Amino acid sequence: MSVSPRKTRRPRPSAPAAPLGPERIEEWPDGDWVIRPVPGAAATKAYRCPGCDQEIYPGTAHVVVWPNHAGVASRRHWHTVCWQRRLQRRPG
Repeated sequence: MSVSPRKTRRPRPSAPAAPLGPERIEEWPDGDWVIRPVPGAAATKAYRCPGCDQEIYPGTAHVVVWPNHAGVASRRHWHTVCWQRRLQRRPG
């Protein structure tokens, strides 16, 4: 009886994450905000946009935003257009 050699599977190296865009600070009437673009290739999870309350699907380019005076724990993921038009929205 012959025994076949045991094949061991090596884990494949994970693909490197797509780089995020550079952080920048934008001055708005409601304060200074840190903005970081997220390219579609780096967007691997779904998020809820606080501007339109719709889902940002994986693979969708968007921005991550947080107040300059706060830390990244305050960050929120926004559709880029929702972020740009947020001060034009009517309350409620």
